[in-house]
Amino acid sequence: MPPSLLLGFAAAGFIVGSFLNVCIHRLPRRESVVWPGSRCASCGRTLAWYENIPVASWLVLRARCRTCGAPISPIYPLVETATAVVFAGGLAVYGPTPLLAVRLMFASALIVLFVIDLQHRILPNAITLPGAALGFLASWFLPPGWFSSLVGIAAGAGIPLAIAEAYRRVRGQEGLGMGDVKMLAMVGAFLGWPLMILTLVIASFAGSIAGLTLLASGKGTMQAALPFGTFLALGALVAAVAGRPILAWYLSFY
Repeated sequence: MPPSLLLGFAAAGFIVGSFLNVCIHRLPRRESVVWPGSRCASCGRTLAWYENIPVASWLVLRARCRTCGAPISPIYPLVETATAVVFAGGLAVYGPTPLLAVRLMFASALIVLFVIDLQHRILPNAITLPGAALGFLASWFLPPGWFSSLVGIAAGAGIPLAIAEAYRRVRGQEGLGMGDVKMLAMVGAFLGWPLMILTLVIASFAGSIAGLTLLASGKGTMQAALPFGTFLALGALVAAVAGRPILAWYLSFY
């Protein structure tokens, strides 16, 4: 893979990451992600173009608004950098193919859901529902194929619904939100049912480790709600990149 092409995709990732930050900030507030232009979250001043350069502006401004001095969250450069890494890494894994474009759209949606659920404990329908539709549409022409995608949608919605209902009957309280159900259906649409199952397993394992760590540190309780969508996003990224080898390794024991 030519280094110049990888750098070009990384640069595109930084730019896309800047837009993802807009989505992360505005979608939970039910604001348009198109208009108005970027502005300071504290004083509302519209930002100049040179204040919108990914990562560089945050560093030059020393993580503060140049007008009101309010701190600018490190989430912004982290999202931009993560998106750049995902874009370059996606090119290295999938090559310049139609599947790459679909996987990058999927990864971008996962990044937005990861941060929003971490910050607000919600998973916006504006991402999950169109995402599921787009994943299913793409599956008619690209992997995993329409049948696996359709089963992935049905199982992705059905499995967490069954788990949530069982938890409610046993514990008498809600265990999973509908946002998790819709997100896992979206994962199934893009990746198909086998990798959707793997995503759920990885997310459940990672969530259990995080919960036990919080309990051991005294910073959490058995009733504390964890942002499961955040773990689903991590699991889906792992499944998209390395899911097939992981499944092959697991099945080799049988």
